[in-house]
Amino acid sequence: MMPGGFDPKKMGQLMKQMGIKSEDIAAKKVTIETDSGSYVVENPQVVEITVQGEKSYQVSGKVRFEEGIGQEDVKMVMDQAGCSEEEAAEALRKTKGDIAEAIVLLEKAKE
Repeated sequence: MMPGGFDPKKMGQLMKQMGIKSEDIAAKKVTIETDSGSYVVENPQVVEITVQGEKSYQVSGKVRFEEGIGQEDVKMVMDQAGCSEEEAAEALRKTKGDIAEAIVLLEKAKE
């Protein structure tokens, strides 16, 4: 029995009668990107729900927020430190967006 006294089997039958389908998705990671950063869910539980041909997704799990790194900041660090885009972005993440500190970090790594 589910909370509220629902029988899961009967609930499934009722959903099927109403044309609602659900399917578990074996996801390893879910990322939702916004203007200010990204929401990352590692090892999430993801369910695809289809109602009248429209699909929606339910995601649950432990969420962390990663601050966004501006493309201009990445380019500046790349130009100053002479490194790849990936290295510049990683350095900016490690330094929480501090451009000068990211450049110094990359310069020290070259030595």
